[in-house]
Amino acid sequence: MSSVKSLGFLTTRILVPRLDITKFQGHYVNRHKDTTQCQCHNTEQRRTFLSFPKENRTRVYAGRQLVGYTMEQMFEVVSDVDSYYKFVPWCKLSLVKERGKGFLKADLVVGFPPINESYTSKVTFIRPHQVKAECTEGKLFHHMLTLWRFSPGLKREQQSCVVDFQITFEFRSTFHSHISNLFFDQVARQMESAFIREAGRRNGPATMQPKNLLVNNQAQAKS
Repeated sequence: MSSVKSLGFLTTRILVPRLDITKFQGHYVNRHKDTTQCQCHNTEQRRTFLSFPKENRTRVYAGRQLVGYTMEQMFEVVSDVDSYYKFVPWCKLSLVKERGKGFLKADLVVGFPPINESYTSKVTFIRPHQVKAECTEGKLFHHMLTLWRFSPGLKREQQSCVVDFQITFEFRSTFHSHISNLFFDQVARQMESAFIREAGRRNGPATMQPKNLLVNNQAQAKS
């Protein structure tokens, strides 16, 4: 995978990572349609290559899955921030620097084209129901909120739970905000899948394949 290591200048070619998307995943809530038109057919082109439209930079990704692991098992994986760099895609560093009752603070470094930045995250817990992480310091985001919620799964299968996953973020840079439309939904999907795979690595095979509980809502939205 190619990467852009310098953010000090705008390159003329942007390399988007090639990503494997798991079958059952969430969706990018507010993806915008590209309104670019060819100048040879329409002189009133609404977007040129280097002119980004004025738009709301806040992005939201949401996923909801039924998985074959318990609430406690999923909570253990998501709350283990020290280990993120081992299994979360594009996480280069995850270092917990402060712990307290029901919270921790950690420094993280993310690296994927065209981003390579560090930020501080405050993570709060309600065991085994919720993990919430907020970006408190960093040059990359105005704000970023990651929220995991775990609720009981099937009555007939005790080793199951429903995982709700949501990321809300806003880049400081218009450039990063525009580029995020191209690939950040795929990055979020791989992140979501990585935690479920890690639960499998730690606890063995799941009692069922992950089931996307948003699939019906997505189909209705497209119709």
